[in-house]
Amino acid sequence: MLHILFLFLLAISSTHAAVQDFCVGDLTAPEGPAGYSCKKPAKVTVADFVFSGLGVAGNTSNIIKAAVTPAFAAQFPGVNGLGISIARLDMAVGGVIPLHTHPGGSEILVVAQGSITAGFISSANAVYYKTLKKGDIMVFPQGLLHFQLNAGGIPAIAFVSFSSPSPGLQITAFALFGNNLPSALVEKTTFLDDAQVKKLKAVLGGTG
Repeated sequence: MLHILFLFLLAISSTHAAVQDFCVGDLTAPEGPAGYSCKKPAKVTVADFVFSGLGVAGNTSNIIKAAVTPAFAAQFPGVNGLGISIARLDMAVGGVIPLHTHPGGSEILVVAQGSITAGFISSANAVYYKTLKKGDIMVFPQGLLHFQLNAGGIPAIAFVSFSSPSPGLQITAFALFGNNLPSALVEKTTFLDDAQVKKLKAVLGGTG
């Protein structure tokens, strides 16, 4: 009986010893589909688990009058492998985050200042949108097109969390008009005429 109890305790001890508490991202190595490789434990410090960048407003002096300050694995290596991340969203008056997707994770937005009209489109093309006020929260399921725009007369601030340390981002307008995809193909696939496509390419930096 004592022999069996000893083996049981040894098995529990071995299991606990094998548990890996975290996998701080080694940013000197490339990021793969499963994230960054783990930094050696001896090189991990408390700084890997702290990020101070979300206290500073992003620069909204751009075409969309908005800025996103990410705390993803690439900026905040402590979240690597944990299935979470966060970012700050700043929108000047008239600011907008155009239709976009995060292929790698779902998103939750909480409004900290101002009002934001936000929404998403389901794969069945159903539309869900609402104007959110301070303290309101909205969720955007993984991979679905969604947007946010400043709905008030003051700068808006929100914090967005993700179910991935690297949720990815693709903005629809830039994907269509900010590259060198030939205009003729864009026109065929969007039903826009040549003048509209050329105008949007000029605005968003595309060619072709």
